[in-house]
Amino acid sequence: MTFCLGMKVQDGLIGIADTRITSGAERITAKKVSLHQHGKHSMFLMTSGLRSARDKALTYFEEIREQTEVFTHLYKAVNAFAMQVRRVSSEDKDALAAAGLNFNLHALVGGQLEQDKEHKLYMIYPEGNWVEVGQNTPFYIIGESGYGKPILERLLDYESDMKSAMQTGFLAFNATITCAVDVDYPIDVVAYRRDTFEIVETRYNKDELLHLSKKWQDLLRRSVGELPTDWSSKILDKLPESGRMTVPS
Repeated sequence: MTFCLGMKVQDGLIGIADTRITSGAERITAKKVSLHQHGKHSMFLMTSGLRSARDKALTYFEEIREQTEVFTHLYKAVNAFAMQVRRVSSEDKDALAAAGLNFNLHALVGGQLEQDKEHKLYMIYPEGNWVEVGQNTPFYIIGESGYGKPILERLLDYESDMKSAMQTGFLAFNATITCAVDVDYPIDVVAYRRDTFEIVETRYNKDELLHLSKKWQDLLRRSVGELPTDWSSKILDKLPESGRMTVPS
């Protein structure tokens, strides 16, 4: 399984991707995010699903980029990659199905190209169609989405600054790694500030972020004790006092 998160706030973009690859009983570490930037052409691409499908689609996409003029809008680059997803699907889907595997390649593409008025974030489905991530729900997770989504829905909005977005993204990842055995460190984090046309990337190991995880756990435990107890007292106060039963000698 995979955890890839893309967030779009008013000041820029944040992407977080784990590096665990599982193939049967084999587990390896490999990047799930790639950067594509030169001049006023800055984009990142994250994927979940079969690694073989990802590598093939990305190879085809790089070939297309080398043979064509530079894309002027991010959606044009998204269309080009989506076409390669369809191409790989047409080539490999039947063979994968015969082996009992689904063609399940999803992708997140974020960035800003020279004629984009603002930074953009898109999610591409295995069928090659896509949606743009907007202000109302300014994030998308591909892969293991169930554990981190509630945190993002509660804490992240389009007006969040980039530092808050990054902290919230970590909490979403932390919730996922706590519950999902196929998501793991290290994580690759990419960040883009709007209108700068420069993406930066950093890899974090577990030991570097362990203090954050412990602090968050302490805060959660403390906050439980600070919640109002009137609702629980309504039933707990009706319970009889416990006492040890005396066993006759």
